[in-house]
Amino acid sequence: MRTTQIPFQNTGYFSKLICDYIAEKVPVQKLYQNYPNYEGFENQIQLKKEQFSQASRTVLVNSLQEQYKGVVVSEGTQENISVLEKENSFTVVTGHQLNVFTGPLYFLYKIASTINLAKSLKEKFPKNSFVPVYWMATEDHDFEEINHFFVHNNK
Repeated sequence: MRTTQIPFQNTGYFSKLICDYIAEKVPVQKLYQNYPNYEGFENQIQLKKEQFSQASRTVLVNSLQEQYKGVVVSEGTQENISVLEKENSFTVVTGHQLNVFTGPLYFLYKIASTINLAKSLKEKFPKNSFVPVYWMATEDHDFEEINHFFVHNNK
């Protein structure tokens, strides 16, 4: 199968700020603590180790177990919830806010990318565990945000 790639900068979809961030351009470095590369993830792992207490982990695990009570979940999900209590575990989180035109394919891509990143990080940092988390931001919108779209500067 033949594939073609279009650099994200050439899509016209992403802002200059996002393009500069991904390209790790100097002018935006002061805005971000870490870039999405292995060095940045390593820095973030250390930061989270220092910031996320065992008490917070226990609250998280207890809350997730309570939310899943009465729901049939896979062994993988049960294992991931348990792993979160260990100090060498971290989450790789993505989410999706309801909107027009990004459709189901976009959020499936985001989920698959998050799972793949968690696997990649586990390979790079084998002493740690990485749990992919998908957050459906259904409560984080209102009708005024999603009741329109713009085409050629027209609402």
